[in-house]
Amino acid sequence: MTRVLVVDDSALMRRHLAQLLQQQPGFEVRTARNGAEALELVEAFDPQVVTLDVNMPEMDGITCLSRIMVGSPRAVIMVSSITEKGAETTLQALSLGAIDFVQKPGGTISLSLDEIAAQLVAKVRMAAGARVRGRAGVVKPPPPAPAPPPARMMKDGTTEPGLVILGVSTGGPSVLETILPALPATLPWPVLVAQHMPSSFTGVFARRLDALCAIHVQEVRAPTPLLGGNVYIARGDADMIVARRGGVLTAMSVPASEQHAWHPSVTRLVESAAEHVPADRLIGVQLTGMGDDGAEAMARCHRRGMRTIAQDADSSAVFGMPHELIRRAGANLVLASDAIAGQIATWLASNRRAHAS
Repeated sequence: MTRVLVVDDSALMRRHLAQLLQQQPGFEVRTARNGAEALELVEAFDPQVVTLDVNMPEMDGITCLSRIMVGSPRAVIMVSSITEKGAETTLQALSLGAIDFVQKPGGTISLSLDEIAAQLVAKVRMAAGARVRGRAGVVKPPPPAPAPPPARMMKDGTTEPGLVILGVSTGGPSVLETILPALPATLPWPVLVAQHMPSSFTGVFARRLDALCAIHVQEVRAPTPLLGGNVYIARGDADMIVARRGGVLTAMSVPASEQHAWHPSVTRLVESAAEHVPADRLIGVQLTGMGDDGAEAMARCHRRGMRTIAQDADSSAVFGMPHELIRRAGANLVLASDAIAGQIATWLASNRRAHAS
């Protein structure tokens, strides 16, 4: 039986969320009206999962989350509005240790809750088994980097960069806030990120990351030429693909494909990149997340020479996506999140030295 604490200052919302979970097998549910009550019930009820409203009187969700994570860490799912301010607060919560979030329904609550019911139940079940505040894994010395291939020569005599592709889902925002700020502004290859996230969040998330990083971070909404020293975040509720426009590698935001279950799709991004860039000039990184999005595509490219990293279990909130890549024998290395940026930089430095010699 999974114990769940529902925290919301709205009596109607508390009742609806509690009933929604109680209708499912395997949940024992209690409720709290604000952060202060929630902290008392965290001690008395000891829930495995807390769903936490952001805006509450007496003690808001962020303050409550901070105290939970310091005093008695456990899986927390934020219940957030879809406004820009709500997105900013939710991203702050994810940075503080929340596992995931669901968007608070608007309009007629009883009708809107039907739309998020399956999502909420799935996320609560996932959170019950998630790793909270995963400790850093043991970082083994990496093997020698594979010999870099010859760079593609452009018409103007310059060389075209390869691509670094990061696929990530549940637990991703905090992991990306570990990896991307550690990348140097001089990184010679562009970095493309497919993070499963709604469109109301990805623009805010890109701006948040840009403020934290030496490397420039932007959301892709229109066709965007790919340049080294830049990170490109896929727009939520859509897919990002790599194409050539006028002979230039370009990131494009396209409607979400019905053939793929998760969006932005990691699989679609990797497959499109492989159509335009040799596999041995691609680096793929499979990060924390539920499911297997991107695993098969990266494993296929790995067999053709793509260098790949899977985040390790100890530093993953949910060891689904990385595990699927490892299971397919598609990972060169399995690393803790805080070792990934350094490995990317090492591989690209070896490319640069080889091209200079």
